[in-house]
Amino acid sequence: MNDAAPGAGTPQPDTGEPEHTGPRAPDDAPAPPAPLDVPRTPTGHPEVDAHVERLADADHLATDGHLEVYEDVHRGLRDALTALDARPGPPPEHAHRS
Repeated sequence: MNDAAPGAGTPQPDTGEPEHTGPRAPDDAPAPPAPLDVPRTPTGHPEVDAHVERLADADHLATDGHLEVYEDVHRGLRDALTALDARPGPPPEHAHRS
């Protein structure tokens, strides 16, 4: 009978990464948020450009804060596109008059 844990004594492949067995050391902490420096080309539509520029706000947030910015930008762009479908001028008159 062998009481050793499964895989005990089996050599593990060297991945080149140090093995972490305890709490993370401060020098192992994740890097702080940094700008992605993705170019944002103006579209010529001020409302759309303002929403696209808002994406830069995510550059200074941790990853868990990106969703709020992305959803806000998506909502704004969707509203701008929906407004393009709206008919200009007064609403059509009703066929029924009292």
